[in-house]
Amino acid sequence: MTTTYTSYRQITQNIDKSIERVAKEPEVARETEYYLSKIGDIKSVDEFMADTRLYNYALKAHGLEDMAYAKAFIRKVLTEGVSSDKAFANQLTDSRYANLATSLNFEAQGAAATSFDKAQQGVVDLYMHEALEQEAGNDNTGVRLALYFERNSSKITSAMDILADDALSQVVRTALQLPDEFAASDIDQQASYLKRVLDIEDFQDPEKTGKFLERFTAMWEIGNPSDNYDPLAVFGSSSGHGISPDLLISINSLKLGGS
Repeated sequence: MTTTYTSYRQITQNIDKSIERVAKEPEVARETEYYLSKIGDIKSVDEFMADTRLYNYALKAHGLEDMAYAKAFIRKVLTEGVSSDKAFANQLTDSRYANLATSLNFEAQGAAATSFDKAQQGVVDLYMHEALEQEAGNDNTGVRLALYFERNSSKITSAMDILADDALSQVVRTALQLPDEFAASDIDQQASYLKRVLDIEDFQDPEKTGKFLERFTAMWEIGNPSDNYDPLAVFGSSSGHGISPDLLISINSLKLGGS
């Protein structure tokens, strides 16, 4: 039986080869070819959202596949961009929305937004990682979590960065053997505790992050033997993380007229 750590290491030891394998899968290759052939012709948020294949590809690349139905919400994210601190995406605790608005920065760059590499190959690179992680998660959610954490660890600069992301939080709680009740406690108390027990700067060091993920995979394996997984338990479905209650409230408060 292949353990969580072994599966994780098999993928990461040659991540380029793993990505290349995923890129050659028929559906991935077909959708990527379409995206790259069409995205440069898109000149506005309206045009982008009118092309379902482009829209779905970009959302999946940013771990937002499950939010594709919330078009009014996504339109607001893209229309307001990220230039202003008051922009909608910057008000959300989940950084995935700001990342989407940065990749497709129509607010700041107008019709030229899709001509930049970050909107073209940059999105494709994100898509490949997301596809690889989803594939790994079909067999073992712990492997998907470890891959996701490793990919995003360098972006962690505070305890709140961890707590704002369901997947990052799950990895940390598992590695530290924290009970489920911890996640339901006051957010400031959670942050204070993580500051005490973690050196957040360690996540900027790939070697230290690797050691942390060794602990995570060991703890995950204890609680989730490799022959007994529910791939949807943490990630909700095919997205990178669950949707927080405050986000759902925000979605419901938007006018549906823009969808």
